[in-house]
Amino acid sequence: MIDLSMLLRRCAGAGIALAAVAAVTVASGAATAASPAWPQKAVSVVVPFPAGGSTDTIARMLAVPLNEKLGQPFVVDNRPGATGAIGATFVKRAPADGYTMMVASIGVYAVNPFLQKNLAYDPARDFDLLTVAVRAPNVLVTNPNFPAKTVQELVSYMKKNPGKVSFATSGAGSSDHLTAALFWQKSATEGLHVPYKGGAPAISDLLAGQVDVSFQNINAVLQHIRSGKLRALAVTSDKRAAVLPNVPTMAEGGVKDVEVYSWQGVAAPRGLPPDVKSRLHGALVGALNEPKMRGKLAESGFEVVANTPEQFAQFESQELKRWKTVIEQGKISIE
Repeated sequence: MIDLSMLLRRCAGAGIALAAVAAVTVASGAATAASPAWPQKAVSVVVPFPAGGSTDTIARMLAVPLNEKLGQPFVVDNRPGATGAIGATFVKRAPADGYTMMVASIGVYAVNPFLQKNLAYDPARDFDLLTVAVRAPNVLVTNPNFPAKTVQELVSYMKKNPGKVSFATSGAGSSDHLTAALFWQKSATEGLHVPYKGGAPAISDLLAGQVDVSFQNINAVLQHIRSGKLRALAVTSDKRAAVLPNVPTMAEGGVKDVEVYSWQGVAAPRGLPPDVKSRLHGALVGALNEPKMRGKLAESGFEVVANTPEQFAQFESQELKRWKTVIEQGKISIE
């Protein structure tokens, strides 16, 4: 005979199990509906500078592999103005949902707070730092007709002609301006600062002999150095640049503690969901470490960094302290 009480107990247990499975399935479906896998639409890559510069170039180089890896378009959005502050403020105010990110340079992350009053963003608090993508040294270049052919000759000439050697920069507070200020401080010299509205006009006047000297991003003047239109005196890296192996470092040239890299970092509005932050960081690092990408960047003088968010935060803290000191000692102002 069938034990009716046992059968009922088995059915009850099965019912409970089926109910549990159904509940989990429903809950899972609800979670999926509430939080669809990122990304589900195009991602805006804000560049707080005009098109054509180093930062814009890096952003556009990253956009293609990010699209391939994550399956949605990554669209570069140039929002220039106020040495990057306008674009950075826009990113700060955007939703922290993974659909807005920023590729910016040293000025945005480590210089603007000390040069701009009432800055509308805080680089250390308002962003989720993702990675320092690349870095490249600056290179000290002169017009070929300028008398100094080495760093030591330049320093000697400047000491004999204080305040007369003109240094072209892409603008007050730019990386090349601050590098020049650091060079003056470490070499006990004084130069004449000639700011331009961007690197292109500064380089143009340097080529024409309208100004004497400039610290420029290595990728921006590499072709002019190779063609002989500009003379390279030194690079600001801790070792010689692979693309300019015959050009000494500043330390080799006789001026120490002028190791400066121009760098581009990637960030997003503060508060990204952890899974989105992790996936975006992974895609960025993967894109930067692709052999073709590394090779293409190296040809232009860029070195891939591709570090962690924690390493980026530590590095930014060091850069903020460093440039604060340089700006205060040099009494630098953009007003």
